[in-house]
Amino acid sequence: MASLHSHIDRVLWTQDQISSRVAELASEISADFEASNSPVLVGVATGAFLFLADLARNIDLPISVDFVRAQSYGSGTLSSGVPKLSLDLKVDVNGRHVILVEDIVDTGSTLSSLIPCLESKGASSVSVCSFLDKPARRKVHFQLVGKGKFYRGFECLDYFVVGYGMDFAELYRNLPYVGVLKPECYK
Repeated sequence: MASLHSHIDRVLWTQDQISSRVAELASEISADFEASNSPVLVGVATGAFLFLADLARNIDLPISVDFVRAQSYGSGTLSSGVPKLSLDLKVDVNGRHVILVEDIVDTGSTLSSLIPCLESKGASSVSVCSFLDKPARRKVHFQLVGKGKFYRGFECLDYFVVGYGMDFAELYRNLPYVGVLKPECYK
């Protein structure tokens, strides 16, 4: 059986590069908010779970954490453009600052659906913290709420990437780096 790592064409960001960038993002978020009005981190499951965990451990504020589910890829390599959402939050976001934590912003469809939902739940601001951003694939532009801000880990060219929580058909999430999946692994 081939090693999981042998399915990767090339590594784009190493574990050390990821760790360093996540610490920088957490520091920026910590500086932007006050402890008395700290944000709710809402992770977009399942892809953001590793990023959210590392980000949360590095934020120097008393934060709340919750998850929503959004699926737009299924078992393919292209976004369907119509995300399936589940917004069953346990944390009340009314009057709170919310930071949506995403693994990757691709077409923008997921965020353009989630942000208005959080606003309708009374969030005073909605920011986005995305590990990767693929502006070349953007089809829908999303509007942040209130004094919302866009935090971006890395800009990604139009590659199909896996690792650090991102998957192909629910596989490869456990890679400690982000790499380009060999085409023969998803054809």
